[in-house]
Amino acid sequence: MTDSLTMAPCQVHDAGAHALSDEVSRLMRVVHALKTTIAGQDDAARERAAHVLLFPLVRYGPQRQSALAEMVHADPSTVSRHVALLVERGLVRRVADATDGRASNLVVTDAGEAVTATMRAEREALFDRVTNDWTAEELGTFTSHLHRFVDDLTAVLPELTTIAQPDPSLPTPEKDR
Repeated sequence: MTDSLTMAPCQVHDAGAHALSDEVSRLMRVVHALKTTIAGQDDAARERAAHVLLFPLVRYGPQRQSALAEMVHADPSTVSRHVALLVERGLVRRVADATDGRASNLVVTDAGEAVTATMRAEREALFDRVTNDWTAEELGTFTSHLHRFVDDLTAVLPELTTIAQPDPSLPTPEKDR
């Protein structure tokens, strides 16, 4: 019987990657359940998904819609629908780009800032509750490792988009026909 202390370095790393894969999958399911619980399944969920676009606009300032789509790793058509909703609700406004009058930048309004602040406070209250019995050191270490993991995962995204093309030899799933 082999345990993790006597495994070759590659085997230890493979086992760690396997365990990480399982935990990230669990995390994604829990995050999906949280989103469903908080926003529901209907228009509120669509609106909350649009609200997520406010965060990078608040953090980085006015952006073109195409840059925003790239920033959040989302399909431009999806971002377009979400931006239309944000503009309709008065949370974002379009302002002519000073360097290119044909383009516009998205600017968060005061109402959009308020929505962002509310969402941030809700999220932080949840995370405070969940990590209430963690030490400051545990929370700092977890946050640091998570930051690194997200950065490293983001860095491989361009490689994955070229690899993740559908295999034309496989049958098209029924739902996609």
